[in-house]
Amino acid sequence: MSLELHNMVMKCGDVMKITGTIPDDAERFAVNMGSSTDQIGLHFNPRFNDGTDGEVIICNSKRDGCWDSEQRDSNFPFSKGVKVKFSITFKGDNFEIQLPNDHKIEFPNRLSLVQVTYISVHGDFKLTSFKCS
Repeated sequence: MSLELHNMVMKCGDVMKITGTIPDDAERFAVNMGSSTDQIGLHFNPRFNDGTDGEVIICNSKRDGCWDSEQRDSNFPFSKGVKVKFSITFKGDNFEIQLPNDHKIEFPNRLSLVQVTYISVHGDFKLTSFKCS
């Protein structure tokens, strides 16, 4: 299941709360936030079996269709077959991801976005609730 929103407005200080279930056979899922599919300020990508690090969360950005350098975090609070909640706060100079175990990941706003107008959620994740405030 995937969700793709265009022409929305998420300003500095806004929080996106996501709830969903991770299937038993999940490999990875992603949340993208930016201005288009080619301009992604935050690519949040939990992977259950990464070729290098096993269970890892990858954060990255994409400028003009080209990926930048990955930021990897081995704190992995996701489990297959479980319902999870997490949130992403757009703080202007960075994105702050609040994980289900209260661990926080900060990722810089490399594109200097003033607002987020594009959001997508896709991959092995059954989205049940999505709220921006």
